[in-house]
Amino acid sequence: MQLTHLDEKDRPKMVDVSDKEESFRVAVASGTITMSQIAYDMIVSQQTKKGPVLQTAVIAAIMGTKKTSDLIPMCHPLMLTSVNCEVEELPTLPGFKLQVTAKLKGQTGVEMEALMGVSIGLLTIYDMSKAIDKSMIINDVKLESKSGGKSGNYTRTLA
Repeated sequence: MQLTHLDEKDRPKMVDVSDKEESFRVAVASGTITMSQIAYDMIVSQQTKKGPVLQTAVIAAIMGTKKTSDLIPMCHPLMLTSVNCEVEELPTLPGFKLQVTAKLKGQTGVEMEALMGVSIGLLTIYDMSKAIDKSMIINDVKLESKSGGKSGNYTRTLA
């Protein structure tokens, strides 16, 4: 099987999507960050010295989604039509779950953009809270679902 990011001489290349038809594409990714109870409580009560951690993480997730092609070498620059980030408080961890939904009408998918958004959002929580808890763990960054494109739809199943 030939990998799509290698040419016939095994040299790296960006996939040519010139002839692909545009379609509406959506990707949803998620991940979690676990931390000490003290860090969790300070973030939820907005008592951290660096400001509103969760609001900043949402902005960072959106920015990360938009900058994916600057950081992942073979990703196409995309004209995203929507990026949404949701944060769920998980007091029993304690920690947070971030979910990013990226949308566009285009010739290539947005899975990497959604995954990048989650990663950057979670890293922002870590950065803004590391003075309180350096032992935080970013976990389970994954694609939840995608729709559109030649490969069709995908939804993660519990297995």
